[in-house]
Amino acid sequence: MERDIAVKSLRELVGKDLRLLAEKHGVTVWRDGKLNKGWAGHAIERHLGLPINSAQSPNFGSWELKIVPLKRKANGQLILKETMAITMIDPVNVRDKPFAASHLLAKLKKAVVCARIFESTAEESSRLERVAEFDLGDQEIYRAVEHDYEEVRSQIIQRGFESLSGRMGVLVQPRTKGPGHGSTSRAFYARKVFVERILGLNGN
Repeated sequence: MERDIAVKSLRELVGKDLRLLAEKHGVTVWRDGKLNKGWAGHAIERHLGLPINSAQSPNFGSWELKIVPLKRKANGQLILKETMAITMIDPVNVRDKPFAASHLLAKLKKAVVCARIFESTAEESSRLERVAEFDLGDQEIYRAVEHDYEEVRSQIIQRGFESLSGRMGVLVQPRTKGPGHGSTSRAFYARKVFVERILGLNGN
């Protein structure tokens, strides 16, 4: 599906409850007391006609779909609940490829980011709040993301994959990803300030 067609379809969902969408498409939210953390993204992917896919290439071929949760402060202001996972870090791939040939660039150069309201840990409802198109065309942002990537690449080459730290990166950081503490897998995450800028939250 072309991105402009997908964005039009997604914007028609703004204001609607994604739990109802999940039920419509048979997406499991809870099973045996465990939450399917990706349920909202799976529901939206099914709505757009895409089977669930975890490949590193952009999930719609030429563009990437991301879902992030928002939470409401006491004063009613919407803020980002957490950072946004972009793609897993394959240390060999990152070591061997500059930013221009990276999975990170492939995921960010043409994307659609959907923001949903996180109501509670019960996930009984979650309204789609906004849909934003994003292209890594702003040269200032491009250079900043490239610098973050190359810093990670250099760290892997010089000190090894295990030396990566979530303290690294201005817009994109390398963080552990996986079940429980002690996970050795890592992924690139967009920091909150970066995601807020993509979504146009708080004037960013």
